[in-house]
Amino acid sequence: MKKLKNENEVTKAALEAGMRYAEARGAVQFEKADSANDKIIYVYRLLIHDKLLQPLPEDQVSIKSVKHKLALWYISKLPKDHALLK
Repeated sequence: MKKLKNENEVTKAALEAGMRYAEARGAVQFEKADSANDKIIYVYRLLIHDKLLQPLPEDQVSIKSVKHKLALWYISKLPKDHALLK
C-alpha cells in the first residue's frame, strides 16, 4: 500500500465527508464521545453496505488499511485541481 500525498489530511476530510453522508442518510448520529477509530470503521462499513466502496478482504481490515481505503474513495470524488491533491 503506497502512501498518498497529504494522506492524513485527505483521510480527515474523507472521514468528515463520510460522517456527513451517514448522518444525512439517517443511519447514525455521531457523538463527541465516539472515538475516531469507531467513526472510521462505521463509515467504511456503511459505504460498503451502500455499495459505494469495494470491501477489503476481512483478514486485511485494519485501521490503517481502512483509512487508506477511505482516502482513495474521497480522492476519487475530488476535482482534479483540488488543493488536497497537490
